Amino acid sequence: QVQLVESGGGLVQAGGSLRLSCAASGRASNSYVMGWFRQAPGKERLFVAAITWTSNTLYADSVKGRFTISRDNAKNTVYLQMNSLKPEDTAVYYCTATRLYRSGSFYPNDYEYWGQGTQVTVSS
Repeated sequence: QVQLVESGGGLVQAGGSLRLSCAASGRASNSYVMGWFRQAPGKERLFVAAITWTSNTLYADSVKGRFTISRDNAKNTVYLQMNSLKPEDTAVYYCTATRLYRSGSFYPNDYEYWGQGTQVTVSS
């Protein structure tokens, strides 16, 4: 079992930056693929980024060049640095983890564990 706790969300103006953190605890959690999804009101949960335990990364096209995912295995923490934020980035951001797909996955059903989510609001 892995527990995930996100932090770092908030309100920011368009063009600004935020950094989300996700602290993982539990057995061998630093060997999991870690990822971030987001969900806007009334919409489906969408992939944002993922990182393997060897720090290979995947990104959604909508965030490439603006967001950076990273991890500190010693701290069992994954980060999402979000720059050049846009109003359409507004959503609840969820941290997630899986052992099922070592290269990561774009699909939420492929992830085993989820955090409670943190709200990111970008004003225009």
